[in-house]
Amino acid sequence: MKLSAKARYAVRILLDLATYQGQGPVRTADISEHTGVSVRFIEQILKPLKKAKLVESTRGASGGYVLSAKPEDISLAAIIRIIEGSLCLTHCCEDPKTCHRSPTCRSHRAWVRVTQVMEAELEDISIRDLQDDVILGTPHGCDC
Repeated sequence: MKLSAKARYAVRILLDLATYQGQGPVRTADISEHTGVSVRFIEQILKPLKKAKLVESTRGASGGYVLSAKPEDISLAAIIRIIEGSLCLTHCCEDPKTCHRSPTCRSHRAWVRVTQVMEAELEDISIRDLQDDVILGTPHGCDC
């Protein structure tokens, strides 16, 4: 399983906003410079994050984006759910009725178990946890 670029970049963007929290709204051009994500893609990613009330926007010359939630309250699991829709490894983990084999499938239990472990770990890591490794003014986030 691989996370989409959109999910990885959403984490990068929220980490950037957390890093500059308290310094006023951050322009998308500045977020792009800090994260290496294009302005166009940032705007696409910010829409669902804004709808989920993780970020707020301000218009105008001094406008931009700020976090509207505390970094410690934003888990990686929440971000992935907002962007991807689910953390489940398979459709049958989310809804066993999608597969007629779920009641007797030997691997179904394994996929559910792995999903639960992964979800618990992602719930346990917040944007605040990631902030400790960020040096202000340096690009952050992997290129993979």
